[in-house]
Amino acid sequence: MKAGAAAGAWKLGDVEVNRVGYGAMRLTGNGMLGNSDGTPIDRDAAVRLLHSAFEQGVNHIDTAAFYFSPLRSANELINRALASWRDDVVVATKVGPGRDPSGEWFSMARPDQLRGHVEENLRQLGRDHLDVVNLRNNGMDSIAEHFGALAELRTAGLLRHLGLSNVRPQHVAEAREIAPVVCVQNSYGLDWRRADESGLVDLCREQGIAFVPFFAVSSLRREAAAAQEQDARVRRIARAHDATPAQIRLAWTLHRGPHVLAIPGTTNPAHLAENIAAGALRLTDEELALVDKAREADA
Repeated sequence: MKAGAAAGAWKLGDVEVNRVGYGAMRLTGNGMLGNSDGTPIDRDAAVRLLHSAFEQGVNHIDTAAFYFSPLRSANELINRALASWRDDVVVATKVGPGRDPSGEWFSMARPDQLRGHVEENLRQLGRDHLDVVNLRNNGMDSIAEHFGALAELRTAGLLRHLGLSNVRPQHVAEAREIAPVVCVQNSYGLDWRRADESGLVDLCREQGIAFVPFFAVSSLRREAAAAQEQDARVRRIARAHDATPAQIRLAWTLHRGPHVLAIPGTTNPAHLAENIAAGALRLTDEELALVDKAREADA
């Protein structure tokens, strides 16, 4: 069995994927994050990295047309990698917010502009349809009009499955009145559990929807640093498993339920192997309670 299959699989609509996937944002270099001093990954190295992920059992990639920096586009790199890959890989992308060619962000497209977002992803990825398109919400109280526009594109055959990103439980209910929702992608991890507090993680499990956390591994750039006591407990568990703290955090995330997927991103082949190997870690009830106890003490 390939390492990427160790955590089991979940269905996105009618497509089964291994629960450990890959997030492509870091392929663009730090420029994607507004930092111009980042060195982008070499194109050939990026393709080798993606092929390595596929060879280890990763068959689910998260991307977006707005994942680009002055020198790199995540979609273009994925297109190159998949052009010479023999097996199927599910590509999930996002639409809604966007960036102009200079890299400047605009907050949210109008519903009538979403077809252009979908077609741009199709062009960059070199496909005639998209596997999964997530509507990325950016502060809207209602997503009905935007999700309805994507549902029309689904009927037209431009995409197969629909998901949501950065949403609350009421958005899931609103969307499901329009079309099936196969996944929900929100920020979530040991140090950021609003999706638990809102009931979103459990709601997805109850409705058979994949919950796909991003930023599951704490990062000083995009998440608050872990509390000192909690981090010490994570390191203690990591030593017991001969693992890294990042692997323990990913394992904890996957333990939240069989419907939870992981999409860690990296440009380091060694870190890629570690992230994938985290799917094989099995934390005991005592270890899970230990990290939860630390969070409760810090709250």
